Amino acid sequence: MKRALGFFLAGALSFGVQAEADSSAAKAALEEKLGIPASELNPAPIAGFFEVVTPQGLLYVSADGSRLIHGNVYDMDNGMVNLTEQTMGKVRQDMLSQVEDSMIVFPADKEKYVVTVFTDISCGYCRKLHDDMADYNARGITIRYLAFPRGGQNSQAWTEMEKVWCAKDQQQAMTQAKASGKASGARCTAADSVGAHYALGATFGVNGTPAMVLEDGTMVPGYLPPERLLMSLQSQ
Repeated sequence: MKRALGFFLAGALSFGVQAEADSSAAKAALEEKLGIPASELNPAPIAGFFEVVTPQGLLYVSADGSRLIHGNVYDMDNGMVNLTEQTMGKVRQDMLSQVEDSMIVFPADKEKYVVTVFTDISCGYCRKLHDDMADYNARGITIRYLAFPRGGQNSQAWTEMEKVWCAKDQQQAMTQAKASGKASGARCTAADSVGAHYALGATFGVNGTPAMVLEDGTMVPGYLPPERLLMSLQSQ
């Protein structure tokens, strides 16, 4: 029995050392060949690969660092479950919890659901969503905004959204900016939130606005009217 336990422990230790060595090679390949930071690698649902969350989303890298997969992995033996989205849902939940203090929140009086929205003041459907805010709130849906100016750092929307995040009354500033495309005020340290939110959106795979993230980490691209969003939340 002791001998068997010894073999087991030795095998487990050997596996752990080998896994660490393999992940080091995969990590080095990402950073040195592609310049992509890789803070943590975990075994992927593909034999011989690791999965890593990067600023470009979830990537799969072979243990020897020679192969890269960017895309969704599905479990064909389990109802075509999207394993990539399953992982990213957990990642989004964790990352959103780290930026809660920098969100602009429109709370429901009788909150039942919380939806986080990547928004842009120059986006027509983002304005439509904001116009419907009272209706979302009346249905018990709290809306939390993160900044995602689609034109990037050199766009006018980026500058105006920095002003929104620096405003004393952020809710009023957001409403004004959504209506006119302009916000009053000047840049401050809170403006750094715009860049942080934008980078977070890229990691999440946001490529348009509005982009909604539900409480379980599921991402819903595009605009949903209040009644349809409520139905989607109730079905989860």
